[in-house]
Amino acid sequence: MSRIGKKSVEVPAGVKIAVTDGLVNVEGPKGKLTLPLPSAVAIKVDDSSKSVNVSLADGFLSTDKQTNAHWGTTRAHIRNMIEGVTKGYEKKLEVVGVGWTAALVGKELKLQLGFANAIMMSIPAGITVKVDKQMVSVSGSDKQAVGQFASAMRAYRKPEPYNGKGVKYVEEVIRRKQGKQFGA
Repeated sequence: MSRIGKKSVEVPAGVKIAVTDGLVNVEGPKGKLTLPLPSAVAIKVDDSSKSVNVSLADGFLSTDKQTNAHWGTTRAHIRNMIEGVTKGYEKKLEVVGVGWTAALVGKELKLQLGFANAIMMSIPAGITVKVDKQMVSVSGSDKQAVGQFASAMRAYRKPEPYNGKGVKYVEEVIRRKQGKQFGA
């Protein structure tokens, strides 16, 4: 049995949830998100108590591990969608290195990370990127899209432990190493 899937998800005021044709649509002040439903999961929207209940569809057993995984994951995705359309998500990254910069060029993010050519990253729809010198803020209503864009940006130059150069999350702590000792 899924312990997470059993919990109901509270729906705040101003958020509309609709289930149609195997899709869950969540609409709020910060945008609209859609999630395809697995066949093993059934969703019931309770308007009187302003909550969403996720359960197993008829004919599926709770002893199956894959079914339980879909059950709990679907509930977590719906909760993240509700939080995304009300508050939104944000990841802050820092570009650390001499001469390394980030800049917005139209609908693309231009990264100068010590390579011969600049890296141009196209910004997906629904994501807002703000650049302040070497600080980059990625925000949007879709948690997966914000995290994916931030992760792709970090993957170009991960922070290295000797000089601390690279693209890192602001809250990330880089464990520093000493390096080689010369002379005795």
